[in-house]
Parts: sequence; structure tokens; C-alpha cells
Amino acid sequence: MNGISADILENDILKRWPEVLRALLKDHTTNRNIFWATDMYEKEYGKTYSFKHQITVEQITGNNGNVIRPRAVKSVEEQRYRIRDKAEVFTPSWICNAQNNLVDDAWFSRENVFNTLDDSTHKWVPTEGKIIFPEGKTWQDYVCSNRLEITCGEAPYLVSRYDTTTGKPISELKMRIGMLDRKLRVVGENVKTMNNWYYWAFNAIKSTYGYEWQGDNLLLAREAILFTFIDYYKEFAKLHHIKTEEPFRCYLLHAARIISWNIFQMDGIKMVLPMTCYEDFIKGEPQTNLFKKVNSKDKVIPCPGCKKNNVHLHNGIKVLVADWDKTSWSLKEKPIEIVEFHTLVKTP
Repeated sequence: MNGISADILENDILKRWPEVLRALLKDHTTNRNIFWATDMYEKEYGKTYSFKHQITVEQITGNNGNVIRPRAVKSVEEQRYRIRDKAEVFTPSWICNAQNNLVDDAWFSRENVFNTLDDSTHKWVPTEGKIIFPEGKTWQDYVCSNRLEITCGEAPYLVSRYDTTTGKPISELKMRIGMLDRKLRVVGENVKTMNNWYYWAFNAIKSTYGYEWQGDNLLLAREAILFTFIDYYKEFAKLHHIKTEEPFRCYLLHAARIISWNIFQMDGIKMVLPMTCYEDFIKGEPQTNLFKKVNSKDKVIPCPGCKKNNVHLHNGIKVLVADWDKTSWSLKEKPIEIVEFHTLVKTP
């Protein structure tokens, strides 16, 4: 795992931190693993890779270590299939940067806070020096301000370990443009000790959310966020002459657990797990008229949410997320305050 690559290898994670890989596959809504939610792997790898099956460690490691790959290293044919069949949208890094800049322009009430983007070349120049915060707002406020990437795919708006246009790694952290990248830059500029760095880095992850339909993309997003956490740790450790080459194992696992709560599987329109809404059937009872016995027709009762286009009424499996504001900080697994995601959304 030396250097930065677009493709984070599950075999490497399994070899070094098997418990971390298991945490990254966790789905907290069902207390199982995230599931494939796509049939694109079934033809080549078999029925256990079909839509409704969980993604297991064995399916994506060993000889299957290259099953899940980021878009940047997929073949053109695979990319076209995902666009055609799954409406998978490719967003260049410069567009992610431009839109993230707009969010920060509003938060800071000024432009070009983290970088200056040249619209004609699509290149950007990072802001030098420490980020200055407006009167009445602190760096802690920024780190804890909530950010959500909808239908996040591989999460290019949240983290930018590589350029989505070229697939080339973005090794210089100051050149990164993701929402979490910006939060971690701010943490690194404002804390002096490793304990404080961990505390505020965890807060940065806790306030960064994303949801995605397909399980393979979801795992890629989770991995990218975890390795972004590692990248910024290494920079902070180097700057402060801390000799440990990577975060302690317990901290890595803690980060992975937070990520598994915050980057979750969901149908973003219905706010339930993909394809879990259902119809109820009521069998008709025999009825007698004046002349003969007849059967009334069976009744089909559609999902109330699907019928009324109301996110609060779907009968599918409602997605659970952690309420970190009501959960105390701890490295140990302990009860987490949980809320159904749809309750956070106002009635349409």
C-alpha cells in the first residue's frame, strides 16, 4: 500500500486489517452486509453475485481480488454498460471542485477559500497558507458542518484521491477538492497533537454523509474515505515528526465503523433499501349471487409510498443512520443513537 492508487485492493486490506474490511462491508439497517443491488456480476461469477446477495469478503478477495474496480480502471465497455444500464453518471473532478467551491462560498461568505478554479483550463490553484474563518464562525464549526453527497457512486464530491477524468492519483493533498478533504485540511492546520487530530478527524467523518444504490460503488466510496483518512494522518504525522507510519489499528477500525454508518445503501427516491417495496395481495372470497357461486377478484394493494409518491409511506426496509449528536465518543463498540433517514426529510 505504498503510494496512492485509484484502485484500492481488497486483498491488501484483508491482509493487513481483516476486521476493517469486514466493517466496511457492514450494513447497519439489516445488520448484515451491503448487497450487490446489480446483476452485472452474475453472468461471469455466478448466482451468489446476483442482485439480492450480500457482498462477502470471499467474493472480493483471493482470486476474486479484482472483481470490484473503480470506474477509472474499468474498460470502456464496462463504463458504457454502467451508463446505459444503471444511469451511472461520470462527473469530472473539476466540476466537483466548482460545485464544492459554491458550497464553501456560501458558508464563508467569500470566494476561492480553498482554491481558485480556471474555468477555461479546468485547472485549479490551491490557496496557500492557513484557511481564515469569517467572524462568528470557527474552524470547529466548519469541521462539524454536515455535508451529504446524494447518489454518491464512488464519492468524488467527498474525497478526491485521484482525478476522475484521467484516473491519475492526486498525491499532493493541497490539490484535493473533496468536502472531506477540505475538512481534514482544516483539522491539520489547527491542531497540534495526534490525540486532537484523531478527535477532530473523526468529527469530520461523522459530519460527512453519502448514499448509493449499488453495493460495489458503495464499497469503493467507503474505501476511498478510509484511505483519505490515512493519507491526511500520514501528512500530519510527517509534519509533526511522529514516527508511526499509519494510524493505530483501533483508530482505523473506529474510522471504518463511522464510515459504514455514514456512507450507506439506499434508493434515494424512496429512502428505503433498493427494491424492497412490495405489493400486498388479498385473495378474493367466494360470493354467491342469485344464480351461482362466483369468486371476487384478488385485490392487489400497492406500496402506499409508491402509490402516493410520499417518502414517508414506503413499506420497504427503511434505512437507519446514526445520530452522532446524541452518541458519545468512544473507541469501543457501544449503543449508537439511531434514526430512520426518511424522518430527516420534510414532507414533499
